[in-house]
Amino acid sequence: MDHNSDKANPPKFWGSKYSIGYLVIGAVAAYFLFTEHYAHTIAVLPFLLILACPLMHLFMHSGHHHEHRDSDVDKKDVK
Repeated sequence: MDHNSDKANPPKFWGSKYSIGYLVIGAVAAYFLFTEHYAHTIAVLPFLLILACPLMHLFMHSGHHHEHRDSDVDKKDVK
C-alpha cells in the first residue's frame, strides 16, 4: 500500500467536510451581527455615501495622470 499518494494530493479546503461547517457558522454569525447591529449600520449609511464621493474621485481619476503631452499628430491638426 502506497501512503505517499495521499500526501501528494491533499484534499483542498473547499472540498472538505469542514468547509460546509465553517460556512454555516459564518452565515449564522453574520446574521446575528447584522440583526443586532441593524440600527447602527442604517445610521452610518448616509455618511458612507458622503465618504464614497472623495474616495471615488481619488481612485477613478488615477488613470488620467494629468500630464499634457503634445504629440506630432496633435500639432499637425491644430494648424
